[in-house]
Amino acid sequence: MRIRIPLTSLLATVLATGGLALTATGPASASAAATVEVATSAQLRTALAAARPGDTIHLADGTYTGNFKATVPATAAARITLTGSRSAVLTAGGGYGLHLNGASYWTVGGLTVTGGQKGIVIDAAEGVVVDGVTVHGLDMEGVHFRNSSTDGVIENSRIYDTGNDGRGMGEGVYVGTANTLSDRSDRVRVLNNTIGPDVGGENVDIKEGTTGARIIGNTFDGSGLTGANYDDSWVDVKGNDVLVQDNTGTATTNDGYQTHTQQPGWGCGTVFKGNKSTLTGATGANRLAIDVTNYSATCRTTVYSSNTVTDGNGLTNVQVTP
Repeated sequence: MRIRIPLTSLLATVLATGGLALTATGPASASAAATVEVATSAQLRTALAAARPGDTIHLADGTYTGNFKATVPATAAARITLTGSRSAVLTAGGGYGLHLNGASYWTVGGLTVTGGQKGIVIDAAEGVVVDGVTVHGLDMEGVHFRNSSTDGVIENSRIYDTGNDGRGMGEGVYVGTANTLSDRSDRVRVLNNTIGPDVGGENVDIKEGTTGARIIGNTFDGSGLTGANYDDSWVDVKGNDVLVQDNTGTATTNDGYQTHTQQPGWGCGTVFKGNKSTLTGATGANRLAIDVTNYSATCRTTVYSSNTVTDGNGLTNVQVTP
């Protein structure tokens, strides 16, 4: 059964917020889903709080100042969509630009998030899709899936200029939580994004405790790597059973991709296919396209010959699979 926000409640919201424009999609009835047109920060907060499965919140172009939070879960059959153009800009003076806290099955598309500590944070939410957004100008990371946020997607997006507080915590995409195995943010997909320049941590960091991430078709620029907290590669894999495929990377301080075991039994099962690494200008100790630091009979990494490298000290430090 699809849940709909009652039109009487929507009308009350219009009157309470002074002009929130609402239109029903489909036949007019008390159960019709809503398309909510917003143009101010106050209207956006109201729309986020009132959203119900099937609804669409559409942002007019303009600046929305503050920290915005969604907590209402949708369903796989009736997603909630928050959408706008690149000129619809969420600007935070601190904290999180957009926080999806328990807001499963939301789609966030097109808009820009800037300012603040972190860009888009997904907590304890299933099936969140972030598509075609621009995230930049942050003290810390750009997009973070954490607190067992499973089956999420970040795709077709641009992330740059992060980690501006100088502590080396400016990852482009961060999956999981460091130093714990309780955060099972599994099966997160990082697809066809452009990450960098000026990303102050790894472009993508997959933490221990997470399984099944897919990092495919991205373009990485590591020119912002600081070396703080060991960030000296585009991608650092500490989770299990990760696929890294068909990515292109340039401008790193040391390696292209790394695997690590931060906790026993983790950082295993990574597969690398079809990645193109350019290590020109790297000055680190290893300068490998794929640096496997934890290979053993019980913790394997597979590096296929379809991966290529330009400059540096070679493709990898493990046997290459044809």
